[in-house]
Amino acid sequence: MSGTRRAALLAMVLCALALSIAVPLRTYLAQRDELRQVTAQQGQLAIEVAKLEQRQAELNDPAQVEAEARKRLHYVRPGETPYIVQLPGDAERTPEEERPAKAPAEDTSWYEQLWQSVAKK
Repeated sequence: MSGTRRAALLAMVLCALALSIAVPLRTYLAQRDELRQVTAQQGQLAIEVAKLEQRQAELNDPAQVEAEARKRLHYVRPGETPYIVQLPGDAERTPEEERPAKAPAEDTSWYEQLWQSVAKK
């Protein structure tokens, strides 16, 4: 065999080896990146699970449940008198939905009340 044939045969063997290694290497690198992303996501989910378990433990405490009901739902115990203090500046910050609706005038008919409610919006 001549030197040129040997060089061509060697080049073909090297190309075949490179092609046979390239696909598994690319797959390995892609899976390694995916594993890194999944590991980071798993760490974030573990932190979220810890927060949720802490919140669950807090809500298993009857005193905490009562405090939440008093704060968020404005519940009171029987015999207690609830007071809601509204400062002068709080009226502008109160959304329209939370303000009590005005009672319609008794002397207007139902279709006038309907028209007035539609005209407001």
